Amino acid sequence: MTGPRMLEGMRVVDLTSVVFGPYATLTLADLGAEVIKVEGPTGDQFRYAGMPVKTRGMGACHMNLNKGKQSVALDLKTEDGKAGLTRLLATADVFIHNVRGKAVERLGFGYEAVKAIKPDIVYVHCVGFGSGGPYRDLQAYDDVIQAATGTVGLLPRADGNPRPRYIPSLIADKVAGLHAAYATLAAIVHRLRTGDGQFVEVPMFEAFSHFMMLEHLYGKTFVPQPYPAGYPRQIDAERQPFPTADGWISIVPYTDQSIGLLAELLGAPELIEEPRFADPLSRMQNMTAFYAEIARRTPAKTTQEWCRIFAENQIPAMPIRDFEDLVDDPHLQAVDFFQHRQHPTEGEYLRTRAPVSFSVGLDEPGPAPTIGEHNDALLGKG
Repeated sequence: MTGPRMLEGMRVVDLTSVVFGPYATLTLADLGAEVIKVEGPTGDQFRYAGMPVKTRGMGACHMNLNKGKQSVALDLKTEDGKAGLTRLLATADVFIHNVRGKAVERLGFGYEAVKAIKPDIVYVHCVGFGSGGPYRDLQAYDDVIQAATGTVGLLPRADGNPRPRYIPSLIADKVAGLHAAYATLAAIVHRLRTGDGQFVEVPMFEAFSHFMMLEHLYGKTFVPQPYPAGYPRQIDAERQPFPTADGWISIVPYTDQSIGLLAELLGAPELIEEPRFADPLSRMQNMTAFYAEIARRTPAKTTQEWCRIFAENQIPAMPIRDFEDLVDDPHLQAVDFFQHRQHPTEGEYLRTRAPVSFSVGLDEPGPAPTIGEHNDALLGKG
């Protein structure tokens, strides 16, 4: 690209750890912001998620989550550490952290204290639970938020196994991180218009409740409540990958036209003539049975054969993949999603690029930093 990066000149002092906050600042770094990751002398604990190949604190998850950032290691329990953070904040546009409110006040970096250092600062506080409610002082991690939002009850609703289960992804952390990223950018736009900074609170519980309840509030949307909460299509026991002759496939017959066409391609056009499937309302009421009918017929062909047929007929479908195989996906290879790069200390590695694209382009972000790699460059040598 030519010209400045979109967020070039925006300095973010990042005192977040683990995934929620770092995912937000990764998004900002990918867009060109200068992100200074402030961590303790032993580094953010998520550096140790995955064994490093060469250097302590350079685990697999850190290599992608913190790429494009600079690292400053400070002991904020000491006067020197506090002085170092104060110097950084005096030059910052954004201060984002996930230290609990009382603790950050004791350290001397609450909103009013930081505003005194940098009057127009955008101060973003990533918290577990919003400060206006009774959970405000509780700690929160992804599992806790999945439990609190009812997410652990989705799989039991779908498969009948009553044991609550987590979705096997740090989904609440990452969703909240995206909320923090757009909230930060909205506050920056406000500052550009008015010259004023502000305090922004991003609670993970509320962010993930918003995310999950968009469809799952369902019947509780109306008062009085006419039917249960939980969007039926998402918790249908039969709405699962369908078996093929050699594996599994995902098929989404979403529109009336695609449902009728799918029945023909499955060699069962008579299905949509049955009273239980003959019209949209009947199909909606009997969709579990319709999914079961699909599953009875998909073993007739291989996954590849079905994918070719469905692609030719504009039926949404994809083969079921494993993480180990995703790096070989031809589409992701064509868009250069997984990128082989050389890290200054860790050697060759694979990283993911920003998933969005812009007509002005995005510059290549730098590698993930070692602990305190940029102390001298940003704070001087003592």
